[in-house]
Amino acid sequence: MTKKIAYSAMLVSLGIIFNYVELLIPLSFGVPGIKLGLANLVIVVGIFLLPKLQVLGILVARIVLVAFLFGNMSSLLYSLAGGLCSFAVMCLLIRMKEFSQIGISMVGGVFHNVGQVLVAACVVESTAVFYYLPVLLIAGLLTGGLIGLVGQRVSVYLINNKG
Repeated sequence: MTKKIAYSAMLVSLGIIFNYVELLIPLSFGVPGIKLGLANLVIVVGIFLLPKLQVLGILVARIVLVAFLFGNMSSLLYSLAGGLCSFAVMCLLIRMKEFSQIGISMVGGVFHNVGQVLVAACVVESTAVFYYLPVLLIAGLLTGGLIGLVGQRVSVYLINNKG
């Protein structure tokens, strides 16, 4: 139990650090709201190596802490919606056993954006935000693919160097 708590705390901390580093990187994709999603690397690796409930706890803890440290209630709402939507879909795809870690991460990136747009539509009480969705879906595929590629390599390294 102590080992599980220590791993979870370490991964939450790593996710927070990745999120902070991403805030420091002055990347602009020309469209507001598009990010690399470096903190999601922790989830993409964890979801393949750890129990799903543990990874869910890591996800929620990281999102809540990042919102309190660097964001606000609005960022908490959007991040939770995107993170939980993405997590649920990735868990379903893993059970199907037909997708690679990169493919699952790409779909996770897409559904992260879908969850955020759904919340945005509710918050602004308008369906106009759905016009923004095609750009976000492409961004989710690209960033999810990149995170999945890195995640796959990290997972292989951790599996091969365990013990």
